[in-house]
Amino acid sequence: MVRNNHFFYKKVLTIKKTFDIIKVQKRKEDFKMRICFDMDGTLANLYNIENWLDKLMNNDPSPYVEAAVMVNMNSLARILNKLQKKGFEIGIISWLSKNSNIDYDNKVIEAKKAWLKKHLKSVRFNFIEIVAYGTNKNIVRKEACDILFDDEENNRKNWKGIAYNVNNILETLRKLT
Repeated sequence: MVRNNHFFYKKVLTIKKTFDIIKVQKRKEDFKMRICFDMDGTLANLYNIENWLDKLMNNDPSPYVEAAVMVNMNSLARILNKLQKKGFEIGIISWLSKNSNIDYDNKVIEAKKAWLKKHLKSVRFNFIEIVAYGTNKNIVRKEACDILFDDEENNRKNWKGIAYNVNNILETLRKLT
């Protein structure tokens, strides 16, 4: 993965030099590769909560708080902190509930942030984007090599960077450290 990052950066510089149109070149220190995580079904096992859908349809945010973890969070936190020290940005891109109103959206946002604080308290996220249900997550992407971990196939297909299913999150991230 890091090689892809390096290759992409070199390619950008080569294109700029070849056409000599853009005089201000992107400096290497300005280039930040981002690792983005979905929450529901990726980090948080929302779908294992009894009556989760009924609760969400009745504006009950408790499943977002009660969801069990889907990966070893101690290992994930250590890896993410190492990657941040190497210059990666770490963030969340998650959907609000399908059943949405302003009051409930605010409760869902608070519940998701509380879940992250509880399970990944040592990770200082560079960004947390909790967007309307069904939003194309690609709108949050900055660089062509940004990485997304998401259980939703359409989110991975629409992502214009590198997208992974939730299988082997830790093993995939260890390759970057």
